[in-house]
Amino acid sequence: MNAMTRQAERIRQKFLALADTDLSSQDCKTAIIEEVRLLIPFAAACCTAVDALTMLSTGAVTETGVENMHPKLFVFEYLNEDFNAFSRLAEADVTVAALSTATSGQLEQSARFRNVLHPEGFGDELRAALVEDGKCRGFLTLFRSHEQPFFSEEECVALSLITPALAYCLYRTTLVVPQLHHTKRPTGPGVLILSERLELLSADAAAESWLSALQHFERIGDATLPRPVRAVCMRALSSAGKEVHPGEQPNVCVAMQDGSYLSIRASRLHALTEGDAKLAVCFEDAKPSDMLPVMAELYGLSARETEILEQIVAGHSTREVAVTLHISAYTVQDHLKAIFAKTGFSSRRELIWHVYSRFSAKQFP
Repeated sequence: MNAMTRQAERIRQKFLALADTDLSSQDCKTAIIEEVRLLIPFAAACCTAVDALTMLSTGAVTETGVENMHPKLFVFEYLNEDFNAFSRLAEADVTVAALSTATSGQLEQSARFRNVLHPEGFGDELRAALVEDGKCRGFLTLFRSHEQPFFSEEECVALSLITPALAYCLYRTTLVVPQLHHTKRPTGPGVLILSERLELLSADAAAESWLSALQHFERIGDATLPRPVRAVCMRALSSAGKEVHPGEQPNVCVAMQDGSYLSIRASRLHALTEGDAKLAVCFEDAKPSDMLPVMAELYGLSARETEILEQIVAGHSTREVAVTLHISAYTVQDHLKAIFAKTGFSSRRELIWHVYSRFSAKQFP
């Protein structure tokens, strides 16, 4: 085992241990960048957490030099085709890739390099989809300056050794319920309108409060659009020309600092008069139906158990669940027993109360 592999193993063990602490999601992202820098030299980095179901950002940490080009990187990821797209890396057998390798050392073949990286003084780029147990939990991007050498194969291999541990830790930190404090938080739904260039055009008071809360959560300035908002907007723009049914708008649930969850949706508005189309972004406390996937992951529920839970939360009886899912009432009861065993609850009433309280803003003053 060489020195780089030993260092990778040390980092892997560290993040497996950190996963069982009360480390916050933002602090985890910062720690990932700091520890990876001890393994692989780079000029700047960005670490992003994503919703495993939608692959949309739930928050990021960027270093100096990256924030200026971050909006353009979103455009390339969602609207343009280029090398090492995260959506493809997340499904690949090897989830770590250097731009220099993908372009055979000819970085200028990449439009992202020509139009985004090079103008900001960067050269090679190393991307890692943070995948654990088949689910992508985040993205890590390392940037080198023009003066630094390309990322080596050894460095790519070393990073791939630790990505599952980084992904696991990042996921676990999103489930941490913080010590609750009597702090003021936004309440009620909010709406903001943006141009297709993501320029803020108008917002109601609630939306402004939610924006401020997200900026505080991500530790960014009030002139920077929060990553989850940018992500749902880009996904909405990428669906231009496609039929989007009601309720199918791009959506992401973000765990806020008070332990509640915020649902953010975006939709592309059609211009009824001459002028550019606009984007509407809606903020609201996550509904129980929004949180069922979170609960399923938290308690390790199977796909069928999650379906049962969804029916129970909707108020359906055992017989109604059986008819809806085309299974027997006895099978429904067996699944309920398994759900109770995994969650630690002993009745439907207790389970439903948990859905409406553990993930609800109503428990916070």
